[in-house]
Amino acid sequence: MSNKFKIVVTGGNGRFGKILKKNVDKNYIFPNKRELNILNLKSILKYLKKNKPRYLIHLAGLSRPLNLHEKNFQKSINLNIIGTSNITIACSELNIKLIFFSTSYVYPGKKGNYKETSPLLPNNNYAWSKLGAEAAVHMYKNSLILRVSMTEKPFVHKYAFADMKTNFIFHEEFIKIFKKIIHNRGVLNIGGPSTSVYNFAKKYNIRVKKKYLKKERKNNLPFDTSMNLNKLKQLLKKRS
Repeated sequence: MSNKFKIVVTGGNGRFGKILKKNVDKNYIFPNKRELNILNLKSILKYLKKNKPRYLIHLAGLSRPLNLHEKNFQKSINLNIIGTSNITIACSELNIKLIFFSTSYVYPGKKGNYKETSPLLPNNNYAWSKLGAEAAVHMYKNSLILRVSMTEKPFVHKYAFADMKTNFIFHEEFIKIFKKIIHNRGVLNIGGPSTSVYNFAKKYNIRVKKKYLKKERKNNLPFDTSMNLNKLKQLLKKRS
């Protein structure tokens, strides 16, 4: 394995991390929490100095359940904001390309078709924690922030919101795109066609039932975080 092609991935035991492991080669390294602790800068630096990766894909953090970010926002701050800040500092010290996975939830979620340059205004603590993490990554120029809208295949939920619009894409389909844009920098929206969560789910699970966000706002979910994917399409066109 050539050193210049090594890629370290944090959060390899998460939902997406497990899928990624199955679809990449041996150049990808997946340290566990004991080997690389995102809350301990010395631990991060020690691991990265030993393995000398060219890239670091940062997946580690707190995501579901969303209401945990409201009930225990301190944990959300630690894992998503402070952890990402530590990763950013370590990458900057060692000149490692950092790829950070954010979310479409950082957008206001009112009108949709958000571009990478659109104003940001999260609706819940999960999204705020991701935006806080983005702030740190933005300060390091050798980085790529991916605002992603993806989900597991098959669609695992019994219900889906008919009045919530997004750009869901399955993990496996996202990986195909990801491999083509890993060398880019800046901010990039990634997802599939804009549609309601219900319409997306119905294609793959005819038994899924409708639910309405306007009747159930437990997690302060946004109504329309659909993203403009023109920048992504142009990049993929150049790669083809």
